[in-house]
Amino acid sequence: MSEKQGQFHPYVPNTVPEVRQEMLSEIGVDSIRELYGTIPDDLIYDRELDIPDPICSEFELKRHVKEIISENETCDDYLNFLGGGTWQHYVPAICDEINGRSEFLTAYAGEPYEDHGRFQAAFEASSMLGELVDMDVVSVPTYDWSQSAGTALSMASRMTDRGRVLIPDNMSPDRASVIENYCSPGIEVKRVGYEPATGRLNLEDLESQLSPEVAAVYFENPSYLGFIEDKGEDISRLAHDQGALSVVGVDPSSLGVLSPPPDYGADIVCGELQPLGIHMNFGGGLSGFVATPDEEEYVMEYPLRLFGITSTEVEGEYGFGDVAYERTSFAKRESGKEFVGTMTALWGITAGVYLALMGPEGMKQLGQTILQRSKYAQEEINKIPGVKAPGLSSAHFKEFIVDFNGTDRTVEEINKELLDREIFGGKDLSSEFPKLGQSALLSITEVHSQQDIDSLVTALDEVVRDGC
Repeated sequence: MSEKQGQFHPYVPNTVPEVRQEMLSEIGVDSIRELYGTIPDDLIYDRELDIPDPICSEFELKRHVKEIISENETCDDYLNFLGGGTWQHYVPAICDEINGRSEFLTAYAGEPYEDHGRFQAAFEASSMLGELVDMDVVSVPTYDWSQSAGTALSMASRMTDRGRVLIPDNMSPDRASVIENYCSPGIEVKRVGYEPATGRLNLEDLESQLSPEVAAVYFENPSYLGFIEDKGEDISRLAHDQGALSVVGVDPSSLGVLSPPPDYGADIVCGELQPLGIHMNFGGGLSGFVATPDEEEYVMEYPLRLFGITSTEVEGEYGFGDVAYERTSFAKRESGKEFVGTMTALWGITAGVYLALMGPEGMKQLGQTILQRSKYAQEEINKIPGVKAPGLSSAHFKEFIVDFNGTDRTVEEINKELLDREIFGGKDLSSEFPKLGQSALLSITEVHSQQDIDSLVTALDEVVRDGC
């Protein structure tokens, strides 16, 4: 705001000069500068901010914002094959309709100032997710999969009273970084190698690193690179033999066709809710969860809120609310298991709406569709000279590596030319996994038709041939 011109910004509270002066007078100071008297002068910016004049017309402001947004290239306008943690799935209209209702969409974190059904909605959502992952207890949502994995491993450390966890060396670097940060400094995070040909966890390396100091072994199914870890039972057995827990991260969109983690020995399950009816957003749309058996030793180590059902004074009437609230940092800041704050509760309700709409048969059809379409994409891309898909000799779900090392093109060059054809190509893996060379991670979901995949294959073929 420029005080010399007497301007104010109508969408920023209390910027009208007269209003601001009245507030200063009420508290007995002459200027805002007096409120910052303890700050050294050399740290204070003493010039006017170089910002444009305010747009006072709502119509003009809306048009201005639209002009800025129109410069974006979105997944609605272009074909999108990016994944790697956020995926383009179809979001049924009812998901947006329900999560936009006033009893759910509140001023702070989906937290009700009065409960108009949110506790029941959260309970029902957790119950359906519990059926999907075959666990009895499911937490309120965390920020994302990364936080849920860090929380799950911290729980395992407290349960076993051990200070080391093992994670795959080929997992998402971003997620691994969050886990290491979340577990620091009390839990040591060590990497386990993988088989170069398949991507699967190297069981010999795992066994050599397991010891009575290890609290948990963490792996993902499907993995960050899309392959299915079919040795899950062996991994869990090796962990259990040393008294460690098996912690598995999942993409729930796969569980209509893949076995739930407890079937191959998982003690704690975590994962990402974004595929379940949640739009991709700029830096948002992510939401994680933690699930365990309904046993006290697990329940009391949750740092997160849990919703349960109980009878009331009225016969046949039930109520919904927190379970063992006293174990959380919400109840006891100084003695909580971990300090947790704002959660993504609204996305948990959204995922519940999606699961209620899809049902078991719908989730099965979703998984089958993704498997079939991603397999078709692999076969067609593999026909392009110098290109190999998948890059790993494993079964895959939704995502797979495309190996361009047999061509003269880099992934950066290929993706740039695909963008000129209004296609977002796969995620460039060359910096995350240098050993893979020029490789990309491609995502295929139910939104990709055969025509979409054929358009990608045609464009890839043209781009690769142009570079020869």
